[in-house]
Amino acid sequence: MKRAVGAIALLALPAAAKAAAPGVDKGDTAWMLVATLLVLLMILPGLALFYGGLVRTKNMLSMMTQVGAAAALTMIVWVLWGYAEAFGEGGGAVVGGFGKALLRGVGIATTAATLTPGAAIPEYVFVCFQMTFAAITVALVLGAVAERMRFAAVMVFTPLWLTLVYLPIAHMVWAADGAFFTRGALDFAGGTVVHVNSGVTALVACLLLGKRLGYPREPMPPHSLAMTGTGTGLLWVGWFGFNAGSALEANAVAALAMLTTFVAPAAGGLAWMAAERAAGHRGSALGFCSGIVAGLVAVTPAAGHCGPAGAIVLGAAAALVCFLAVARLKPKLGYDDALDTFGIHGVGGIVGALGTALVNAPALGGPGDGGRAVGDQLLVQVETVAATIAWAAAGTALALAATRVLTGLRVVRDAEREGLDLAEHGERAYNY
Repeated sequence: MKRAVGAIALLALPAAAKAAAPGVDKGDTAWMLVATLLVLLMILPGLALFYGGLVRTKNMLSMMTQVGAAAALTMIVWVLWGYAEAFGEGGGAVVGGFGKALLRGVGIATTAATLTPGAAIPEYVFVCFQMTFAAITVALVLGAVAERMRFAAVMVFTPLWLTLVYLPIAHMVWAADGAFFTRGALDFAGGTVVHVNSGVTALVACLLLGKRLGYPREPMPPHSLAMTGTGTGLLWVGWFGFNAGSALEANAVAALAMLTTFVAPAAGGLAWMAAERAAGHRGSALGFCSGIVAGLVAVTPAAGHCGPAGAIVLGAAAALVCFLAVARLKPKLGYDDALDTFGIHGVGGIVGALGTALVNAPALGGPGDGGRAVGDQLLVQVETVAATIAWAAAGTALALAATRVLTGLRVVRDAEREGLDLAEHGERAYNY
């Protein structure tokens, strides 16, 4: 396989075609329709249940509503200007051109290129697939500021953050003329665009909002680990669309991404519980779920760039590093990343993005995409991660500053004590 792949990459400079667009394969199209729906499954109900189970009872509906509403708003933004800013033609190294705002020029006869020369999928399918990526990324951020951010602030922050942070990074990493893509960065399905991006954003957001009332003095355990476990399973199933779908075709690369998406989280879940035992605790259900997600996060940029053995090592390594970030670093520094978005997605995304350079090497069982020496590829990965961290931190601070002026950021103290379900939405999750 040629250098390709940032996968979603080659991402396709959409190309106009006549009538039935030669090169469009019905099998590829059918697979991408399914993959897109699988990514939606990750958001609703997957992430909503995962996050909903981790908060306290009084905030469960608020958490689920924030996830769903932010994702829905992202879908509207994507059609209005998001797709054009990320993948529009005629832009530059940082953002795309806006000629396709409101999806002008996109129709049933236009196509988007895949990684195989001459092959394509309908552009509408590509629009939808990428839309779900943007939607879940902004929803991930909300875990860090759970139980204290105003709903109005979420709805103002979402389009601002997408415009300032997500869309430029997506263009730089995945568009053919993007700054990082042209440097040869490898990001098969979103290690930098989704996970480093959302994790750094989450850290900045929780620092600017401040800690929850009573944190860390008062116990704030998850109210339903059964719900979180169910959400974990839905995330894992949906992640096959996320990773295998990023091949953009129903082919051997998609099959490889599917296999690595099985074994990396499996290794991650087991490694996290082993770390708990080594630290003198019992292996926990929450630890197992956390390790699965850490493994999924880490393998995302490498899914089509590594062999199964490399994926196992990457998933286990990420789980161990994320465990230390959650169990040691967070208490030591004292920040309130409520649902460990930074600790798992940010840290795991960094491990995965950098580790991709290692597991991609043929000597370690990888396909050697890009044709670079390991050290050279690692340098490109480091530069891409560092730039993503800086861009996400600065853009998030700016978006939150604007949101503070427009709506305020956090609920009043009485509302936080009462719980956001009643204070913000006038409903209870449980009537007992």
